[in-house]
Amino acid sequence: MSYAVPPTRTAAVVRQLRNEIVTGELPPGTLIKDAELASRLGVSITPIREAIAQLSVEGLIDIAPNRTRHVTQVTQKNALELIDVMSVLACAGFEWGVDNLTDTHLDLMRRRQKEFTEALRLGNVLAAGAAGADFSSIVILASGNRELQSMVDLVVARTMRILAMTAESGLWNVWIQGHDEIIALLEGGDTRAALARYRQIYVDYRDRVERELFEDQ
Repeated sequence: MSYAVPPTRTAAVVRQLRNEIVTGELPPGTLIKDAELASRLGVSITPIREAIAQLSVEGLIDIAPNRTRHVTQVTQKNALELIDVMSVLACAGFEWGVDNLTDTHLDLMRRRQKEFTEALRLGNVLAAGAAGADFSSIVILASGNRELQSMVDLVVARTMRILAMTAESGLWNVWIQGHDEIIALLEGGDTRAALARYRQIYVDYRDRVERELFEDQ
């Protein structure tokens, strides 16, 4: 994930709609209407339809057999399954990349962690999510496997959207504390312990999501 300016109108619409879905501005079940979106975003129908197709691939929009489109509904099952998939992909990338980290990588990880916590302090959930994802991406990309990173990126937006956490959510603390401890372990040269701590983040995160976000299911 990055802060780069999208190169096309379609990419800009994808980013805008993805952000609205992730933050809950477009809640689950919302009916998606091409003309309304085109008017609101000031673009033609074509980039809207292309963006909807992309977001359907990402699992953020459901397209029914009758061609009506809705923001994907949230259930405990798909939330926990996404976390499980994210865990498998991200932990594999972390394991493959952790031994290749340099001082430059560590400096970047410290910077992203600072951006992560600062964005939360300012209430900017999207920036926090991007910085938090970049923290892991630094290690995954150090593995040299860009295909894996592409797969992780695909799941990140879906996971964030399903959780739709506010800046005040205590769930962020699982990542903040975990990242801080991982940096300390890497600074001490203990890559195996850093990997184990990274895996534990997902165990703790899944448990808290199940207990705190889906108590009535």
